[in-house]
Amino acid sequence: MLEGTLQKAANDAVIMGPAVLMNGKTELRRPGDIVDAPSLSIDDKRAILAAWASDYYSVESRPELRQIPGLAEPVTIDELQSALKELDLRYEA
Repeated sequence: MLEGTLQKAANDAVIMGPAVLMNGKTELRRPGDIVDAPSLSIDDKRAILAAWASDYYSVESRPELRQIPGLAEPVTIDELQSALKELDLRYEA
């Protein structure tokens, strides 16, 4: 059941952005949570993190921060880039 919920959230995040992950039904609150989510594919993880890192979620007057509605605090672009690098390390071919 949780796996299906996470997969649906990933599909929605690819289409609508990562804010859909913060609807209270998942525990995906930090970039590392996305990296560690076992039921998400590498492509879904990358899409979610890339959307989260986009300028769309940047904090006004604080371009190094990304804030998704529903999160208690913003994350840094460095944390998002580190998560993307971690994906590369874990899933190198």
